[in-house]
Amino acid sequence: MNSVIFKELTCRHNQKIGIAELNNPKALNALNLDMIRLLHTQLKSWQNDKDVSAVLLQSTSEKAFCAGGDIVSLYNDIKIGQHNKAPLDDKKLTQSLSSDFFKEEYALDLYIHEYSKPIIVWGNGFVIGGGLGLFAGASHRVVTENTLMAMPEVAIGLYPEVGASWFLNKMPHKIGEFLAITGAFFNAADAHYLGLSNFSIKHNYKEEVIDVLCKIDWSEGEDSYNLVDKVLNTFDKLSTAEIPQSLIKPNQAVIADLMNLNNINDIATSLSNTQYNNKWLQEAQVKFNNASALSSAIAYQQLQRTKTYSKAQCFEAELNLSRRCCQHKELEEGIRAQLIDKDKNPQWTYKHCKEIEPEVMTWFFSPINSTD
Repeated sequence: MNSVIFKELTCRHNQKIGIAELNNPKALNALNLDMIRLLHTQLKSWQNDKDVSAVLLQSTSEKAFCAGGDIVSLYNDIKIGQHNKAPLDDKKLTQSLSSDFFKEEYALDLYIHEYSKPIIVWGNGFVIGGGLGLFAGASHRVVTENTLMAMPEVAIGLYPEVGASWFLNKMPHKIGEFLAITGAFFNAADAHYLGLSNFSIKHNYKEEVIDVLCKIDWSEGEDSYNLVDKVLNTFDKLSTAEIPQSLIKPNQAVIADLMNLNNINDIATSLSNTQYNNKWLQEAQVKFNNASALSSAIAYQQLQRTKTYSKAQCFEAELNLSRRCCQHKELEEGIRAQLIDKDKNPQWTYKHCKEIEPEVMTWFFSPINSTD
């Protein structure tokens, strides 16, 4: 079975739309290194093909566009490389499969951000972690009534990456910081409000949207981005009323008050102990209390450090930090508990952010000693 299916649809005057379908439904299209390489290679080919006017990135699954990365393979690589639990040194780390995974995934995500042709991403179902990395950089980001998004990496001893340092920091009222440290889910209306999506379309219109896109006369000279805008806006107007109500907006003031404490220790104490009467906030609180305190602290610190970074600088900083995470036992333990043994009982290094020694945080953000 091909993990990514590629098609080309012929339009008027022999122009084409390239379609890439993620096709790993049993894993909810979790990205592995092979999928990343296939996507990057094909996007480069379409970029250089003058007959390809636009690209559509979608899924063969009704449940998910992409529910993250293949972290089980990441776990296995870390375990193999550690040799009786000795940490990977910097040189071995940068030569490892896990390092290649992050390096190539971030290169693909940044390439999508900088693509010079319209990329439409149909974000139906779960759009999580690595899925958001693909989604966030596209020029035309479509959510549906089924969309559920999250950056839940703190639950496995990691932190929100795949460009999250860029797009979470662009969200209003420090909501991105809240989502980073809790891993809370949010819906299509929230994605639109937070600037992650720019079109809300009912999922059963997808084939009709594709049909109309194929009827565009791409040779007329009008900007291709505007042509795609016109098509998607037509369907957006038809279906916006059927998109669920925002989960975040009613809690915006509470989130702002919490994050304005401007200190992860104080934020963690307040978030853990406050009695919330809103179900979504209660669920976010539970996620935070079950997540790695170290990961939440790292996530918070990463967003503070990258507030003024360019997209490229964000990805560069994330690559270094993700490699550091591969050297620490927290990530291995989180993946073990959630996806290997599935006991859902990770033995985290710290119970509270305030227990983390300053030198530990300094180490995570120190440069990897490698020429790579």
